[in-house]
Amino acid sequence: MTSATQNSRYTSEKVSTFSGLKCKECGAEYEAKAMHVCEFCFGPLEVAYDYEAIAAKVTRESIQAGPNSIWRYRDFLPVETDNYIDVGTGMTPLIKASRLARRLGLKNLYIKNDAVNMPTLSFKDRVVSVALSRARELGFSTVACASTGNLANSTAAIAAHAGLDCCVFIPSDLEAGKVLGTVIYAPKVFAVHGNYDQVNRLCSEVANTHGWGFVNINLRPYYSEGSKTLGYEVIEQLGWQLPDHIVAPLASGSLFTKIYKGFQEFVKVGLVEGKDVRFSGAQAEGCSPIASAFRDGRDFVTPVKPKTIAKSIAIGNPADGIYAIDIARKTNGNIESVTDAEIIEGMKLLAETEGIFTETAGGTTIAVLKKLVEAGKIDPDETTVAYITGNGLKTQEAIQGYVGEPLQIEPKLNSFERALERSHTLERLEWQPVSV
Repeated sequence: MTSATQNSRYTSEKVSTFSGLKCKECGAEYEAKAMHVCEFCFGPLEVAYDYEAIAAKVTRESIQAGPNSIWRYRDFLPVETDNYIDVGTGMTPLIKASRLARRLGLKNLYIKNDAVNMPTLSFKDRVVSVALSRARELGFSTVACASTGNLANSTAAIAAHAGLDCCVFIPSDLEAGKVLGTVIYAPKVFAVHGNYDQVNRLCSEVANTHGWGFVNINLRPYYSEGSKTLGYEVIEQLGWQLPDHIVAPLASGSLFTKIYKGFQEFVKVGLVEGKDVRFSGAQAEGCSPIASAFRDGRDFVTPVKPKTIAKSIAIGNPADGIYAIDIARKTNGNIESVTDAEIIEGMKLLAETEGIFTETAGGTTIAVLKKLVEAGKIDPDETTVAYITGNGLKTQEAIQGYVGEPLQIEPKLNSFERALERSHTLERLEWQPVSV
């Protein structure tokens, strides 16, 4: 494997609308290189755009005439040419969740369902498509990531499609489905005996030593921009309107902040009328540093050691935690945490009412949605969007023993009839009120 090398195969006329990188803290500006930390104040870097140029060329009609993928929003994404990697990522369903809404006492609830995103069934396909497109433009031939699972799947799959060498670093206790969903694409996989934060620190050293393109380290400013498309799509799918309230899972906090940025960008260039949108975040109690800081009124996040079934959002030292807190506060939103038991119930509730099998991160989001409704923190009349970011087939271990089992029968009608009657009896018992 080699480090960054120029590949003329992918050069073409530059059509970029981004102007470089800018520090979120001190405002220092940089060229659009593979870097993610300000050299002056060590603040995070993010992509800066020429919004006047975007407003002059982009319309609702031009977006709708584009690809049926995240690349219909190409002018809002940090790629210089039209040689981006398109594997059909994005434009996932926005589902009117009427049955779940009735169960919770809401009137206008939608589920943004990235459990069916392509190609690896999580929202990470969005960020990786953007990151690897930019990595290829910057001349990297080897790409890598530190991952709790979904990112590993996406990086390995999209790198395989793009013909890039790939290395993936994961915690050694990752769910079997996510490990299998990575190794099938034949990257080099390193299972680290430690939690995600330890994996991430190791990867920072590897990135500095080997000069590889780590999607969530030196390519992070470009990578994180892919999450904005979850905001763009919701606006378009709601008939070019903003929702009133969104609920999304919090890991590093990046997804939360980028949905916010996506909403603001569409308002800025005149694609949608602006209004206040409340932002609420969801964490598991076993790894809830952002929720704890929000609850305590702090403007800093204290790192924790993760201990939860929701491994895909188990980041104990969240890079964008303080920015997520700021957004929740200034939009009159909330950040809540739920127990592992509540997460499992959230997974079951979404499946039973809307036929969506989500992973533990989605169970966290639904459980927090329920908790906020019960606490009177979501207006029943609000148009609320809950973001489901991954597929339940990846975390089957979490619900084993908590759902029903098949009824075992002989290949005879009377055996079936007896089993059917037993099932009706069990259902009646399940719904009987409990005496106290």
